[in-house]
Amino acid sequence: MATPSAVSPSTLVDNLNWRYAAKVFDANKTIPAETWKALEEALILSPSSFGLQPWKFLVITDKEVRAKLLPHSWGQTQVTHCSHYVVFAAITKIDEAYIDANLARTAEVRGVTTESLAGFRKMLTGTLIHGGYGTPEWAARQAYIALGNFMTSAAMLQVDTCPMEGFSPAEYDKVLGLPAKGLTSVVCCAAGYRSADCKYASLAKVRFPASAMIEHI
Repeated sequence: MATPSAVSPSTLVDNLNWRYAAKVFDANKTIPAETWKALEEALILSPSSFGLQPWKFLVITDKEVRAKLLPHSWGQTQVTHCSHYVVFAAITKIDEAYIDANLARTAEVRGVTTESLAGFRKMLTGTLIHGGYGTPEWAARQAYIALGNFMTSAAMLQVDTCPMEGFSPAEYDKVLGLPAKGLTSVVCCAAGYRSADCKYASLAKVRFPASAMIEHI
């Protein structure tokens, strides 16, 4: 794998300052296919505890499905006006079958045997299943890691996003048929391009100063 080129510190900070939670999207603008492909790769490459990826990313572009979700989204028009709408769903049950599937994938990618991963498997089952660590709440926290990675990646590509917790997970699950898939919706993110009418785009970003937020020990 080739060594990637680093962006400058100023580019990173500039793009994060440019980013904001877009409240109004331009419904006539669509994220180019190449750009969206990169953002899907960013989702896949998101880190997770133990590398288990206890999630699924539902990319919703179907207008009819979005219209069904709108009443369960506090009427927020980002759902219907953005280019791509992502629902971050968490796996509701981490069991031995899921762990084994992950280990089989690890063996395939790294060219090792599943037997060589027996120690890791024992630790995973002991921690996540018998130790009660792999709860739906744990999986939900993992989904937020992916959300943050997605939003930062989008900002670097000058794609607007809006993270959304203002929705009814139970109703989303019904519309998207998630219980049958062993999933539950956790958080959503609209992606696309800000509308010129979005008044929040020009507002100064409000953050506490570094001295109040960061402590060097």
